[in-house]
Amino acid sequence: MLSGSLAKGTALRSLNDIDVACYISGADAPQSVSTLLTYLAERLRKAFPNFTADQVTPQTYSVTVSFRGSGLDVDVVPILYDGDAQWFGNLVSQDDGSFLKTSIPLHLEFAGKRKKAQEKHFAQVVRLVKFWARRQKQERDGFRFKSFMIELILAKLCDDGLDLSDYPEALQHFFTYIATSGLKDRIAFSDYYPLSTIGSFSEPMRIIDPVNARNNVSRLYTSGNMEDIVDAALDAGDAIDAALAAPTKQLTIGYWQKVFGSTFQF
Repeated sequence: MLSGSLAKGTALRSLNDIDVACYISGADAPQSVSTLLTYLAERLRKAFPNFTADQVTPQTYSVTVSFRGSGLDVDVVPILYDGDAQWFGNLVSQDDGSFLKTSIPLHLEFAGKRKKAQEKHFAQVVRLVKFWARRQKQERDGFRFKSFMIELILAKLCDDGLDLSDYPEALQHFFTYIATSGLKDRIAFSDYYPLSTIGSFSEPMRIIDPVNARNNVSRLYTSGNMEDIVDAALDAGDAIDAALAAPTKQLTIGYWQKVFGSTFQF
């Protein structure tokens, strides 16, 4: 099953890798991560007999299939599956290699509901924030802000009534939320389970997986990581304020370039 940002319609145009979830069932399916990845790689090589060995490469938690010429990489993540009607299975977590309960169709349905609520605008604002975050990763040492977390924060703001059709205002609201909350508020959703079933988490940042109440998507983020995101959001918010108040187009573009980089143009 196609998964990730491309499946959700929130991928950036410069996409050079695709995420695919491969459901694996049967009594003979390996139960350890290393043997599962070897098992998957062997079957992918059979599926692509003309590929050389280095085009199907087991990684730490997935198998990468590389297509020469296009430069496209497809990351295939195995999910152990036992026939659940909602396609729940055990995914190999990209964070730490543990098995993590998930459902790809429910994740796509979750994003689809928000896209339907604000057609075109939800996906576009997600892309804008992801583009900003990618630039921060390039310019700030140690900066991290997972795309999935950006999607969930915007989904929460959308659910709370934020109109995303005015992109500058929507972006300002996003950055203001980060600055004022400090990312210390728990973010959770009741689409697929009651909020009362969510346990307590000791981590400083708590963004809960909408299909798995036991999975804190942000569990590996430290207070330092949170402070980095807040600092970057404050800078972006100040630049947007200045852009909205700028008396000339040249100044407006200059302030927006502080958010999206020197290539940004109206």
